Parts: sequence; C-alpha cells; structure tokens
Amino acid sequence: MTDSNTPWWKTATGYQIYPRSFCDSNGDGIGDIPGIVSRLDHLADLGIGFVWLSPVYASPMRDNGYDIADYYAIAPEFGTLDDFDALVAEAAARQIRIVMDLVVNHCSSDHTWFRKACESRDCPEHEYFYWRDPRPDGSPPDDQRACFGGSAWHWVPAIGRYCYCHFGPQQPDLNWHNPALRTEIYNMMNWWLDRGIGGFRMDVIELVGKDIDARHYYEGPDMHRFIQEMHRECLAGRDIVTIGESWSVTPGTALDYCGRDRGELNMVFSFNHIQAAWDPAKGRFGPNLFDLPTHKKILADWQSALAEDGWNSLYLSNHDLPRPVSHYADDGVHRVRSAKMLAAVTYLMKGTPFIFQGEEIGMTNARFERLDQFQDIETLGQFREVMAAGGSVEEFLAGANANARDHARTPVQWTADTWAGFSTSEPWMALNPNYREINVAADRADPDGVFAWYRKLVRLRRALPVVVEGTFEMLLPEHPSVLCYVRTLGPTRLLVLGSYSADPVTLPPAALPEGNWDLLLTNVGDIAHVAIPTSLPPFFAGVWLDVSARKTTPTRQAAESALPS
Repeated sequence: MTDSNTPWWKTATGYQIYPRSFCDSNGDGIGDIPGIVSRLDHLADLGIGFVWLSPVYASPMRDNGYDIADYYAIAPEFGTLDDFDALVAEAAARQIRIVMDLVVNHCSSDHTWFRKACESRDCPEHEYFYWRDPRPDGSPPDDQRACFGGSAWHWVPAIGRYCYCHFGPQQPDLNWHNPALRTEIYNMMNWWLDRGIGGFRMDVIELVGKDIDARHYYEGPDMHRFIQEMHRECLAGRDIVTIGESWSVTPGTALDYCGRDRGELNMVFSFNHIQAAWDPAKGRFGPNLFDLPTHKKILADWQSALAEDGWNSLYLSNHDLPRPVSHYADDGVHRVRSAKMLAAVTYLMKGTPFIFQGEEIGMTNARFERLDQFQDIETLGQFREVMAAGGSVEEFLAGANANARDHARTPVQWTADTWAGFSTSEPWMALNPNYREINVAADRADPDGVFAWYRKLVRLRRALPVVVEGTFEMLLPEHPSVLCYVRTLGPTRLLVLGSYSADPVTLPPAALPEGNWDLLLTNVGDIAHVAIPTSLPPFFAGVWLDVSARKTTPTRQAAESALPS
C-alpha cells in the first residue's frame, strides 16, 4: 500500500466530464447534471476517484460554457443548484469527488460585470476589464489577434474604447490587477469550496498575470503573485486538488507552479507533447506531425523535472483534443488494441491520470466531411482567418477533421439504440455514426474490451505503490515505434512496453533490462507469465513485474488481487 501521508489525488484516477455531451436525462438533446448522476455507477465501477466537471455555470454557451455569465448559478439546460448538490452527495457516496472548472481569465460579455462596465467609465466594474483608447484613425490600439479569429480588441461604442478579448469578443478578459476583482473571484471560489467540491481545474491560469502593453500574455509578470494570493485566500488548509491549465509551461518552469514550497497548485496540465505534433505555421489545423521519439523525450523530460517535487498530470485527451486512437494509433481494425496500448503506456507513468469521457471504450474521431458539421467557435473562427488569408478550404478541412475540438464533443455512446442511449431525442451535436458498434454497453459486455482494460489499469495503480511512488526511466528513447520504461521502488520494478506501429516490430538485442519478469497485462491474446517478447505484433502492449526470485511476494499478491481473471 502507498504511504498514508500520500495525498489522495496522487493515488486517485480522474475522469473529465463534458456535461453537454455526457448524458441527457430529460430528453432535450443536451446532457445535464441529473444525467451525470444516473451514470455515476459506471464511473465507480471503473474506479474513478474524482470527476473534473467542465463548466456548468450559467452561460450564453457561445463557447459551450467557458463563457460564464453568473459564477453562482447553474445553466438551466444543465439543471439547478439543487441538482448540483445532489451530484456532489451522490458522488461522495461512491467515494468520488467533484472538481469544478474555474474559468477566471475571462467571463462572458453577458456577465453583469461587463454589462455595467460598458455603461460608464466611472463605475467600479469598468476597471474589472482591460480598456484602451483607439488610434487616431479609430482603429484598435495594436494588431493583436484573438485565438478564435479576428482582432483581440472589441470596440464598445457606448464607452468609446476598446476592450481586450484574448479569445473573442464574447469573452472579455478580466483585469486581475484590480484588487476588487480578485476579491470577487476569491469569494466565489470559497463559496463553491464550502459547498463541498473537491477542488478546481483552472482554465488557462497562465493568462491571469498578463501585461497588455508589453504584449506579455502567457506566464505574465504577475501570474505567480496572483496564484499565490489565491492559494492563501482560498486553497490553503483544504483537502482538495488544484490543477492549472497552461499552454506555456515547460519542464523548466513547472515547479514554479506546483513545487511543494511555492504555495500555488498541486499540478499543471502541460501541452508540450500535444503542440509538438502541430504544424508550426498552421497549428492544430495543419497536418498531424506526431513523432514518437520527440513525444518520448518530452514525456521523459517532464518525468525527470517532477521526479522529486511537484506532480505530473497524465492524459491522452480532453475536450480540446482529438480522440487518441485516431490521433496516435489506429481507429480501424486495431482500434481496441490501440486504445489499450495508449492507456497502458500513459497511465502507468508517475502522475495522476485523467481519463476523458468515452475514452474508456475507445471512441474515435467523427470524420466530419463539411464545414457546417463543425460547431466549435475556434474552428469556425480560424476558418474565416484562413480564408481571408487566401488559404485552401480542402487543406483546412483536412486539418480540422484530424484535430478539431469537435471530435471530443460528440455525445457519449452508451448503447446501440436510437440516439446512442445518450438521449431520447436528437442530440445537440451529431452522433458519431459508429455508435452502433462502439458503445458502453457492447464494450462492457466484452471481458476483453477497452473498459475492462482501463478498469484493470486503475486497480493496478491502487494496488502497486511502485506506480504512484516509483522512479521513472525511459528505455529505447530513439526507437521510432516503441515506448518503453521502467518504474522502480526499492526492490520492485515494473516494465511497461507499447508499440505504436501497425506492422510487427523486432526489438534490438539486449534492449530491455534483465530480471525475473512476470507478465501482468497484455493486449494480445491470453498469455500468462511469459517472458518479454522480442517481436511485437501491431500496437502491442505489455506490463511486467520483476518478482526477483519469488512469485509469492506481497507485491505480486497485490497485483494479482488487482487483476481478477
């Protein structure tokens, strides 16, 4: 067993729910909070310890809830505050905590703060946002572009000034340099924490300390000062988990966020390995440039950087990313094997796993064919940018079809019934047509399905301290098709091996360490306690325990209890 002083979030497995697409309880085609409650047993059976819940606050939903109009209210399409309290209670009854999404770099343009700010330069709320005067010709103060397309500056005629909107005009940035605003945010956070939530995942927290005039937006000069103040005012002394999202953090800066003496966060979501597969010029809407040696180096650098301090977050996908089997491996004939391989090599590293809804059954990209099938505000905004620059419709659609955020947002496929068991009416977003073959009911009925594999991995993490606390060593770092590493804790060693190739792969002689390796898991056939193979079939995954001289060690017994036949 792991040390009793180990924080709960180091041994728990997280699960992200995108509420609009998880489960609809009232037949309006939109997922909701009672729908989540109805599926909690699925998560409990999987072994989930906490849920990261994407925003359920009141919102006009121009960015599917990441544009918040009232931080104290639940969006009517998702339910009520009583429904939310019921979710927290029902989850707790299953030893699951609810972690909320904290979106405080920006709010909705419908928020009362912004409405008041647009009425008068003299009201207190005006200073909750970033304003700049136009140039003499009336144009924006600079040429900064918004992430979702267009100028980052939104003209407000009633005020005669421009407001800074990093993502788009529907999401004005909050001015964290205003102390009154920060107090408002901290009061709101404490209100939710006092309701019994398990912590916060903090959306683009890297942006809160920006310097607009210096165009220093990411990891700005005041970011850490503000996060430390947040910690003092809201987080310190509470038994919660905090995860900051940062697209700029690197192994060299990670401990500034989550080092044990920093008084900031428990961990960060980093995206170095994600961005490495993006085209330098076209970003996520360019071709998929995934390269395994590059990927492995980034993962190893992060494991090394946080080996003794801080903590890693481990994930394959989220609401902003494509489905992993489609992005990294094979979503066709080898879909199930691919899903198992990717999960094994990712979630047995050192860190806390975050499973995204539908991943546990190997859901795939949707293969959109037309622009009108996309709903995401980023995709549509970037399409306009690309077209204005003379880009190709076909090339853009090919990139979006591979990497757009919509792929993660198609409704969860629960059954083969009409509307995939997600709803009793047409969902808000088109289902992936493969739901009749790929769904929770069918996968869970298969003892060799993806769900069963994920369940074993989660149990293995809980049973073996080496998975939580062991050191990490990447093997074969330059191999183009194989990801392999060893975890070590005292005399216990765990070896994890996965092939990213659709073709058989032969390992080089003496490539792997010597030891009395006893097989725990493999995604190919029913092989019991065999040596490490030198020839790997397509998308092979294997996990071995070095039992030294005896198979009856407590570690072996723990592993066996975690992996029932």
